[in-house]
Amino acid sequence: MSITLILMFLSLGAVVGLMAGLLGIGGGGILVPVLTTIFLSQHVPIESVVHIALGTSMACIAFTSFASFRAHHANGAVDWSFVKYMAPGIVIGTFAATFIAAMVSFKVLAIFFSCFMAYVSVQMLFKLQATPNSKIHFTAQNMAHRFELLIASLIIGAISALVSIGGGSLTVPYLSWRGIDIKKAIGTSAAVGFPLSVAGSLGYLLNGWSQAESNIPFVFGFIHPPAVFLIAMASVLTAPVGANLTKKLPVNTIKKIFALLLFMLSLKMLMSLDLLSVTSL
Repeated sequence: MSITLILMFLSLGAVVGLMAGLLGIGGGGILVPVLTTIFLSQHVPIESVVHIALGTSMACIAFTSFASFRAHHANGAVDWSFVKYMAPGIVIGTFAATFIAAMVSFKVLAIFFSCFMAYVSVQMLFKLQATPNSKIHFTAQNMAHRFELLIASLIIGAISALVSIGGGSLTVPYLSWRGIDIKKAIGTSAAVGFPLSVAGSLGYLLNGWSQAESNIPFVFGFIHPPAVFLIAMASVLTAPVGANLTKKLPVNTIKKIFALLLFMLSLKMLMSLDLLSVTSL
């Protein structure tokens, strides 16, 4: 692996860590389109490049989500009663969706990813938030609520696997809508994000091997381990820097800029894959 490629992965990890610390978001929205561009430059087959970008991004998120949920747990911001009933659905939905991802074409995955990132961008740009439902007292002890948590978790896990995110952009609004305190919603989302990312990483690893993608240099299954190591190492170092900058920089303004960046990166991925002119899949 060339020095240039190593520096690319380190730089990407530094940016992802900085944004995660500054804005409290996962890095999938940045990682997938940028990794797609990098892997294309390394002559990874176009039919496999989006799958490998998704799998590699998910494996990176496993490292950052572990650090995140430990910090939230230390601050007492995790509602473990919800984690207990959400984790099984999250794991099953995520793992199962990696099999779907492996079967569909890179075109479908890329367009689905871009559409979802457009939704996230609009949500961040206009500060769209779910209105808490105060009509009922939502608890993890209620049997009907447990069933709803399971269904919601299956959906959250499946979508998260298909776009390679930690699930925060779905879990936090859902729990907030159900009347859970926003700090508890964020902490609980971080806690379920770890098993989500582990299940997703394992799924992409297994499915990639089953499709004989291991002949691509440095790639195992649908995961590029050197990229994961370098990105995770850099992001862990810069995340605290981003967290400290929240006291000095206009975070709301940066969120709007970041939302536009996510949208442009998604368009860039479609252009790199020549999909903007696709008329049929």
